[in-house]
Amino acid sequence: MPHADTGRPLVGVRDDVERALVVTAHPDDVDFGAGGTVATWTAAGIEVTYCICTSGDAGGYDDTPREAMGPLRETEQQAAAAALGVKEVRFLRYPDGTLTPTIELRRDISREIRKVRPQRVLAQSPEISWPRLGASHPDHRAAGEAALAAVYPDARNPFAHPELLQEEGLEAWTVGELWLMGAPDERINHIVDVTATFDRKIAALREHRSQTSHMDLEGIIRPWSEGWARRYEMPDGSLAEGFQVVSIR
Repeated sequence: MPHADTGRPLVGVRDDVERALVVTAHPDDVDFGAGGTVATWTAAGIEVTYCICTSGDAGGYDDTPREAMGPLRETEQQAAAAALGVKEVRFLRYPDGTLTPTIELRRDISREIRKVRPQRVLAQSPEISWPRLGASHPDHRAAGEAALAAVYPDARNPFAHPELLQEEGLEAWTVGELWLMGAPDERINHIVDVTATFDRKIAALREHRSQTSHMDLEGIIRPWSEGWARRYEMPDGSLAEGFQVVSIR
């Protein structure tokens, strides 16, 4: 299927994926950016694990005490993950709002890659998408840059972060496919039909009550998903999510 605007063909993706790791900056990021897609993966039998770099302690819109926000958002993310069929959620607990792609963050994401041993990693784009600047929060880009470095070259290199092997016994692991959400429109080269899983995406987002209870989620998310479907000339009534997919050798 070609891109309706550019004519560029969409790329195919692996059909032998058993495990996928999702790396994001905050609780709720994956549910906004790829909740419908994650639901299609779990429905297909793929074991999905989340690695969340912060606990979202700088989020919220009401008078919830700051010290309560991080634990609350972790609980909300666990419930949202369950709504999409995800059983494992891991939090790195870096401070929210000041995330940078440090060697330490690269090491910690590499650790999760070596533990999970995924064929596919989904992360946030390290690039700025100017038309959708909300997707390009500095924490998102930092998490994306660190995840990219963890996928290549860190996790596959037995000599990178040697303590992972020497002290924790975590063997190097090569990820074959990287998916990026929130990428600039011109980078999008793969779409996922989420028409059948859209309601589960909305259900997951509703679990993030501290962030979304004041939002018209259907009114916000449905037009985005309809827009992707129209752009790629999918049948009327279809809903979609778009990604930049990179195959790695």
